[in-house]
Amino acid sequence: MDATTRVDVDELLPAALVDDLAEQVTQRAGERVGRIVARALRETVERTPTVRPDGSVFVVTGDIPAMWLRDSTAQWQTYLLLLDRAPALTDVIAGVLRTQFASIRHDAYANAFNDGPTGRCHEPGDNSDDPWLWERKYEVDSLAFPVLLAHRLRRAAGRDDLLGPDAHPAMRRIVDLWRLEQDHEGRSPYRFVRPTDERSETLDRDGLGTPVAVTGMTWSGFRPSDDACEYGYNVPANLFAARALDHVATFAREVFDDAGLAADAEALAAELRAAVEAHGVVEHPGHGRVWAYEVDGLGSTLLADDANMPSLLSLPLLGACRADDPLYVATRGLVLSDTNPWFHRGTAATGIGSPHTPDRYVWPIALCVQALTSGDEEEAVRVLRLVADCDDDTGHVHEGFHVDDPSRWTREWFSWADSTFCELALSLLGKRVTDLD
Repeated sequence: MDATTRVDVDELLPAALVDDLAEQVTQRAGERVGRIVARALRETVERTPTVRPDGSVFVVTGDIPAMWLRDSTAQWQTYLLLLDRAPALTDVIAGVLRTQFASIRHDAYANAFNDGPTGRCHEPGDNSDDPWLWERKYEVDSLAFPVLLAHRLRRAAGRDDLLGPDAHPAMRRIVDLWRLEQDHEGRSPYRFVRPTDERSETLDRDGLGTPVAVTGMTWSGFRPSDDACEYGYNVPANLFAARALDHVATFAREVFDDAGLAADAEALAAELRAAVEAHGVVEHPGHGRVWAYEVDGLGSTLLADDANMPSLLSLPLLGACRADDPLYVATRGLVLSDTNPWFHRGTAATGIGSPHTPDRYVWPIALCVQALTSGDEEEAVRVLRLVADCDDDTGHVHEGFHVDDPSRWTREWFSWADSTFCELALSLLGKRVTDLD
């Protein structure tokens, strides 16, 4: 491995392993699916990471030269399933965690970072001039995903020495920030203003966001799509945060010897769950008791689900609920129906999209999540073949494509989508990241 630039993909991910996995997938789902799996497994290892001299690892999200805390977790957690045959990947994933936790310590409100203080950014007019930040959209899930990756790496590797020096203070910071943001109106220092006419790209009221009441949930400025929340309490993000806090408590007790952090994490997790039960569950005339996607505590409710994780559909994959939980089953029925404004039916595909992409675009990530949470291997094969057939002969899994015309798509290279496709393919071989929970 080159300690200053790129990795040696053959050293980390032996060609024989990739060929074996691709062949097994081919036998189950067809040659086209197997080819995409072989390319995607290698490409994420070969093209996304840069290993720094201290062993930390910076990961680009694909065709955007920045590292998202959420995306980098999703990109690399699939490789946890391969550590028994590719043990050298352990140090790379540990290096990703070191960068994630160092980034959280640097600015826990930021969602995407540069590889150093380069000054590159999505929008120079944002109200932040920190040269380390690509973007400073505050999203609850950006803090939860690194904790999930740390938990699953610990389970996969069976080691407590992989987190690095920033993990403990970063987890303390996460708990403190989520508690502070339970009273966003009264206590939060966070503001986000972008010079734009697009409401999805900035926050109302000079960057404070739409009004919310104190409910016990923790506030988020933006969704996992990087679009502004319509209402400040994102329900799947809160349920995911509660599960991440369970992991923080375990780390605090078993690794950090910090009883105070463990108690604080457990108390906050209980508060978030109780608040979601009180404010985030609604009665729908056609689907019964379901989780809303967003609420404000003032009576406003958004019944929907977005393609990006954490979504309501993805909650079992995050350990936030069981797939047979009656509330999840009812919610699943709603979000996979026309009641969800971002659910699209077309001649090429049917599934969940996002207002982050053009109308009637479905996301392969959401299709794969739908299959992964179904528990049905035939559904997994169907979705793998569908996504492969809708790649527009590029060999890549795109961000989104039009449900009637797959030649219309977004993101030439989106590593998160590649990895989720591989995660679904590996589930056919009995390999599931949820087994690490």
